[in-house]
Amino acid sequence: MFISKKHLPRRTFLQGMGVTLALPLLDAMLPAQTLLKKTAAAGSPRIGFVYVPHGAIMDQWTPAAEGAGFEFSRILKPLEPFRDRINIVSGLGNRAADSTAVHSLSPTTWLSGVRPKPTQGVDAYAGITADQIAAQHIGQDTPLPSIELSTEDHSALLGACDRDYGCIYMNTLSWRTHTTPMPMEINPRKAFERMFGQGGSAADRALRSQQDRSILDEITAEAGALKLKLGPRDQATVSDYLESVREIERRIQRANITSESTLELPNEPVGIPYSFEEHVNIMYDLLVLAYQANITRVFTYMVAREESNKTYPQVGVHDGHHATSHHQNLPEKIEKLVKIQSYHATLFARFLGKLKSTPDGDGNLLDNSIILLGSNMSNSNLHNHFPLPNLVAGGACGKLQGGRHLRYDDHTPIANLLLTLLEKGGMPMESIGDSTGELINI
Repeated sequence: MFISKKHLPRRTFLQGMGVTLALPLLDAMLPAQTLLKKTAAAGSPRIGFVYVPHGAIMDQWTPAAEGAGFEFSRILKPLEPFRDRINIVSGLGNRAADSTAVHSLSPTTWLSGVRPKPTQGVDAYAGITADQIAAQHIGQDTPLPSIELSTEDHSALLGACDRDYGCIYMNTLSWRTHTTPMPMEINPRKAFERMFGQGGSAADRALRSQQDRSILDEITAEAGALKLKLGPRDQATVSDYLESVREIERRIQRANITSESTLELPNEPVGIPYSFEEHVNIMYDLLVLAYQANITRVFTYMVAREESNKTYPQVGVHDGHHATSHHQNLPEKIEKLVKIQSYHATLFARFLGKLKSTPDGDGNLLDNSIILLGSNMSNSNLHNHFPLPNLVAGGACGKLQGGRHLRYDDHTPIANLLLTLLEKGGMPMESIGDSTGELINI
């Protein structure tokens, strides 16, 4: 076998007219005869946070048994195929969210454990969130230290949203500093161009959109030349990766065409699909690509916002989510909430499947990731913040053992879980928010 000492740098890009496309990890990026654990193939830790609003019906979320071998609850049943990469964490609460401002404080305290300053003005002050701590540690050598996505437009909400707290606290999960909230992108086209485009003004991007020029079309020649230098397995990897990029481009373009053909609906921005499911799936697919190409290692994704009145006719729920969340213990409303929550679990399961099917080093992206799925509310009718519905997916590069339902003492701070996940990702901290220590056995 011929062995060359030459190898591609991990951060190799394909470049064209005004665009740059990162590449996934290839065999050609590994120095010859070097142990995997000493190369990029050892896997870089990635961490992500997926938020759903309005809590959960806890007796339909929480497994009856603890430890290994538990039976998946009705809401979490779609996640059963990933049992070996899932830990369900019970007993956690968030005192920082305990307030009469029940919806404003849920998003902004979920990843901080810090109650923000009461204000409806521009002098907001909140806790730095776990994702931004991670971005400082593992995000500085990637093109994007972190990325923040959502599926519902928050920009129209200004001023007072909830009691003494302004909408600024409801509009994002992520705070880079105490006074700097990170805006969440809802438009897949803009998120895609941020990940894969290089520079250019808004006018340039509009012109490219009008001309329907693909990012891949710009780097076709360089991609072809690169493949001539690669082995068969790397060639297949690059082809599969570029086809994934192409497919997302097609889907965004289809959404754009649909939006442009129905301009009588001014609330529908160009590039955002009408289908909620398609919108969520595109965002999840973008996150897989961002991880695969090492564009970022840190994300937050607010699947739906607090006080969302989105309907879910696809699962037979035609009432608004927020209105339904005030269930008043009525069985028919509880049943509708269970359907909504199971549906969100189904979409998340598809995301996990994509991560698991994407090779990464000597494993896959799910093996090398830490993904927290949860809500910062428990019983939506009571607006309480204990016990919180949370689960952790992924293998954390071998540091997370899955397949367990872990129950901790009642009202254990969720910040303890955040502290533990940062440590598992190679980012040990003394504390975060109101944490009292790391969780054992996770």
